[in-house]
Amino acid sequence: MLETLISSKTRVKLLLKFFLNSSTTDYLRNLEAEFGESTNAIRLELNRLEEAGMLSSFSDGNKKKFQANKNHPLFKDIHNIIRKYVGIDQIIENVIERLGDVEEVFLTGGFAKGLDSNVIDLIFVGNIDRAYLNELVGKVEKLIHRKVRFVIYSEMEFQENLKEKERNSFLPLWSK
Repeated sequence: MLETLISSKTRVKLLLKFFLNSSTTDYLRNLEAEFGESTNAIRLELNRLEEAGMLSSFSDGNKKKFQANKNHPLFKDIHNIIRKYVGIDQIIENVIERLGDVEEVFLTGGFAKGLDSNVIDLIFVGNIDRAYLNELVGKVEKLIHRKVRFVIYSEMEFQENLKEKERNSFLPLWSK
């Protein structure tokens, strides 16, 4: 869907990278390794997005790092489009809101880092009926054409078993 609106695959990857998780920062050489594309193609798109004000940059030592500009007037719209592209809106609408006793949901894995993937990894925190969740996930997978993997923790398990460092790498998706 997004590829029909935006013909540059590199631009689509950059939008996913920076607008799915708006706290993501990265620099050119790392993006080159991550995307498997030439630095020139990535540099061109980074410069275009920065000139449009959609990305901001800052120096970190000798590296120029980029990040989504949360103050751009279209930030929320682009963020929502990216979430719809990934299928997160369907997960929230068709899974999370129907489960009942959910405290929090986190996005992990590739998407939390802004990488496109065929699998969406989620962490559910709360008192959740696994059988019903499996049923809802099966339905949403057909809608979004991606696999959904999940882990369920009670609130106590989540606090006790996951280190603060691990929790900081999760992208909050939904909270009560």
